[in-house]
Amino acid sequence: MTQINSLTDHDLALLDRYWRAANYLSVGQIYLMDNPLLREPLKPEHIKPRLLGHWGTTPGQNFIYAHLNRAIRQRDLDMLYVCGPGHGGPGMVANTWLEGTYSEIYPDVTPDGEGMKKLFRQFSFPGGIPSHAAPETPGSINEGGELGYSLSHAFGAVFDNPTLIAACVIGDGEAETGPLASSWHGIKFLNAARDGAVLPILHLNGYKIANPTILGRASDEDLRQLFRGYGYEPLLVSGHEPKIMHHQMAQVLDDALDTIRDYQHAARSGSAAASVPRWPLIILRSPKGWTGPQTVDGKKVENFWRAHQVPVSSCRENEEHRHILEHWMRSYHPDDLFDEQGRLHPELRALAPTGDKRMGASPWANGGRLRKELILPELASYAVEVTSPGDSQAESTAALGAWLAGIFQRNPDNFRLFGPDETASNRLSRVFDVTSRTWLEPLKSYDEQLAPDGRVMEILSEHQCQGWLEGYLLTGRHGLFNCYEAFIHIVDSMFNQHAKWLKVSRHLPWRAPISSLNYLLSSHVWRQDHNGYSHQDPGFLDHVANKKAEIVRIYLPPDANTLLCVAGHCLQTWDRINVIVAGKQPAPQWLTLEGAAKHCAAGMGIWYWAGTVSEGEAPDVVMACAGDVPTMETLAAVDLLRSYVPELRIQVVNVVDLMALQTQEQHPHGLSEEAFDAIFTRDKPVIFAFHGYPSLIHRLTYLRNNHQNFHVRGFMEEGTTTTPFDMTVLNGLDRFHLAQEALLRIPSLQGNVEDILEALQQKIAAHHQYVREYGEDLPEVQNWKWPSQQGEGTVPE
Repeated sequence: MTQINSLTDHDLALLDRYWRAANYLSVGQIYLMDNPLLREPLKPEHIKPRLLGHWGTTPGQNFIYAHLNRAIRQRDLDMLYVCGPGHGGPGMVANTWLEGTYSEIYPDVTPDGEGMKKLFRQFSFPGGIPSHAAPETPGSINEGGELGYSLSHAFGAVFDNPTLIAACVIGDGEAETGPLASSWHGIKFLNAARDGAVLPILHLNGYKIANPTILGRASDEDLRQLFRGYGYEPLLVSGHEPKIMHHQMAQVLDDALDTIRDYQHAARSGSAAASVPRWPLIILRSPKGWTGPQTVDGKKVENFWRAHQVPVSSCRENEEHRHILEHWMRSYHPDDLFDEQGRLHPELRALAPTGDKRMGASPWANGGRLRKELILPELASYAVEVTSPGDSQAESTAALGAWLAGIFQRNPDNFRLFGPDETASNRLSRVFDVTSRTWLEPLKSYDEQLAPDGRVMEILSEHQCQGWLEGYLLTGRHGLFNCYEAFIHIVDSMFNQHAKWLKVSRHLPWRAPISSLNYLLSSHVWRQDHNGYSHQDPGFLDHVANKKAEIVRIYLPPDANTLLCVAGHCLQTWDRINVIVAGKQPAPQWLTLEGAAKHCAAGMGIWYWAGTVSEGEAPDVVMACAGDVPTMETLAAVDLLRSYVPELRIQVVNVVDLMALQTQEQHPHGLSEEAFDAIFTRDKPVIFAFHGYPSLIHRLTYLRNNHQNFHVRGFMEEGTTTTPFDMTVLNGLDRFHLAQEALLRIPSLQGNVEDILEALQQKIAAHHQYVREYGEDLPEVQNWKWPSQQGEGTVPE
């Protein structure tokens, strides 16, 4: 390729000064709490007592940001800056202050010397801002405290955003993570006709915290082959001398943006076949800690891992170190950058884009500004008919799939479904009546449900599904992530980071609310009997329950109509993480849509139709349940108890909103003490059949009046490949064990029910023998139905 200078000497000099200004501000944030413009020699009291932050990646990030500003102005681009190395936080803060966004959002941090002092002092300081690119950072959609998610966020951001370019800076340490390594495949799902573009910028500075990086040590040829294999066209920028590097970067960036423009024009004009173009990727090699001290105490710093965090560490106590710091900061010539009042010189301010074109002010980096409500179909058209409780069977998630198809029809560019190759397995196949899976690779004649404009995003990586969805939500849209329950643990840490992001951003008035992150967990623990122990784990619920009450919700709908009501609610919420656990196998249907709506609105309630007490009557025992299989086993246990002890007063309680078990002080969905006591009583035994680990129910109810009488059964880490009912027996969640538990906990029955307990034990033994001989459950279990004469089929007012 012929090298053509995209910069005049005048342009280059201005760009270099802007870069130096960003570097100066970045160093100042790490070190200074006073004397921001170095108008006097540095003194110990000017230095922060605790030096926190990361320098190593920051000058390269500032270099990239300055060049992207030039491209935005020249081409009038809509660009989002995704900061992969979260340790580049000082650079993002510095650049958004230089462009004016920071002072607009935080008016007390003015664009002058006084504001600069506040900018420096607040960084990594008590009561200030984090050292990473965080929710507090304008322009950020990627919390960099944990590495690996930047590129998946970038792809999620540009889906259905045809004008947007996400410039995603990826550190070479980050590039070693598993999630990032699979992120490169995102271009296989990017439709140039309707989506925006991602411009990955792999920033290789050679070192992590204390080691070389794998890609940093790779040769240029190996890097070219690697990324061409992924499907990219790598463009290299490499060196140390700023003037040469500026020219290289300007040329390469222009080439990359020209390529993106041409691909999109061809796809949108119909002159290109729907396929995967070879999208550009920039590889920038620059020294770690570029422009910083070369050595400190005789040890190498620049272009080595010692530049990673704080290159000069004892500037308060050590005069020599303080001189090194001062020399370093003065090397940027602050008087050439800022005027007497500490304002950026006008000719440098003119280099930044204006208004929403500034990357710190991009509306896509504050997606709630762009968020539009989903147009949701009426649930009544998708409800399962229930004339009497348990009289019919249905696949709950199949009903949901039909409703989701209606959402796709009504929201052609505002909703996507994400999942790791499990949409059909989780019985959501009705969505394929109206859309397909996104697929831009070559098609075979026998392929099914694949199309370039498909809106179901399937890749066998939970990390990518979550990352894409987060990027989609953070830029103003809506979505749902469906996954096998056991394997949602793969994104435990990503869930953590998003929960933390929401917790912080909810308290930032300038961040507009974004759509909630919604999980649908199907193929759950109790119906993974065919796949076995490896697929049996409900522990994600425990993980979710640890987070702030204002953020998390957990729903366990017992049938299809309650699932529809829960999903309808979740897709209308914002700034939440909603977890829905629902089975996909044929199961009894208990509530009409009207009854389900009332039940879900309450969060839990007494099913008088299933018990033997009337409203206001005190029970002998409360049989409670949460989850579809626990609900069925509880009702089957009640059926047994009614047969064995007809005079027993039983109150049946179903919980659909798990967090409603907590007190109102603990969770906004918590029931009042009066309402909770009316449901669970203050002194009667409660036999609670729970979908997950029993300890979670105890955690949620430990402050309740009757907690000492809660006896919870759930998953006890007993699993194998077996029959559905045998799974419940192995864990003591089956109807026989539940009935035994109830009889053993009612004081008035003690000494009078030994024969019943023995009869139930014989049933357990008969089951054990039968399944191991015939390989299926007992006929009385398979064919059990709730006796229709006992129920009315609706939930009372």
